[in-house]
Order: sequence, then structure tokens, then C-alpha cells
Amino acid sequence: MSAIELLRIALITAGVAFFVVGSVGVLRFPDVYTRIHALTKADNLGLGLVMLGLLVGVDSVATALKLLLIWLLALIGSACAGYLVARAARRQGVLPWSRSRGREAR
Repeated sequence: MSAIELLRIALITAGVAFFVVGSVGVLRFPDVYTRIHALTKADNLGLGLVMLGLLVGVDSVATALKLLLIWLLALIGSACAGYLVARAARRQGVLPWSRSRGREAR
């Protein structure tokens, strides 16, 4: 195995690990706002690492630009979706979690 292949494997594995951590955060965090944060931050970083892993072995500039465009569109889409979900929750009166309210605030 070459150093390039090891780098690709390491980057893609780290990206998948961030996807898993973000998914666990969605399941474990107490309210919609912290869940959105976990999902958007971890998934954006995970996708970035996967894209970097894919970019390492790319043959042409056109393919690299397509991968970067996919990543950019996913970042924009994630930010917009997170904003819209948080805005809808806020309009419905969902309060952010706090230690003083604890579990009954759900």
C-alpha cells in the first residue's frame, strides 16, 4: 500500500467517524437546537474529510472541481436547512434546553 492510499483511507475513515458522531449527537442531545448543531457541524466536517480523501486520488482537475462543488452545495444546503428548522422551532415556541429546566422542558 502506498502513502497516498493510506492517506485516502485515513481521511475517509475520519470523515465516516464524524458522520457517526453527528448521528449519535442527534439521538442523544436534549433539544432541537443542540441536535441541529451536532448534525450540521459534524456532518459538514465529515463530508469535508471524505471529499479530501477522494481529492487525493483524483485524475483530473474537472473531477476535483466537481467534488468541491458538491461539497460547497452540501455546506450551503446544510446551513439553510439548519436555519429553517431552528426558525420553525423558535416560531412554535420551542425553548432552548437549559440545566435549570432539565428534562421537563422537552
